[in-house]
Amino acid sequence: MRALIVDDSRSMRSILRRMVAGLGFAEIDEAEHGAAALAQVDECPPELVLVDWNMPVMGGQEFITELRKQRAYDKIKVLVVTSEASPRIVIDALKAGADEYAMKPVTQDVISDKLALMGLA
Repeated sequence: MRALIVDDSRSMRSILRRMVAGLGFAEIDEAEHGAAALAQVDECPPELVLVDWNMPVMGGQEFITELRKQRAYDKIKVLVVTSEASPRIVIDALKAGADEYAMKPVTQDVISDKLALMGLA
């Protein structure tokens, strides 16, 4: 399966890459903001996107909103992985079209549980 990790932090992308690789994702792409991620999705759609909320150029909310406008990508599962703890942000993420939400710092077990909830485990 293919995953796309979208985060402006190179170290966070690396951590998440190791986690999802350990969960069986063989193909993992990365993007440092939502605009770059949309271009990658258009090129090779993943089954899963892990996306940060706060990023330069295009943040998580705008990325998810743009992704969900395209019916061809309805089956892509979106997991927001962010340090934002506000209930309002969680609601906004789910309204935008995220499937699940995880708070940083995350563990591989948390990612695994979220994938199971989304039917990807």
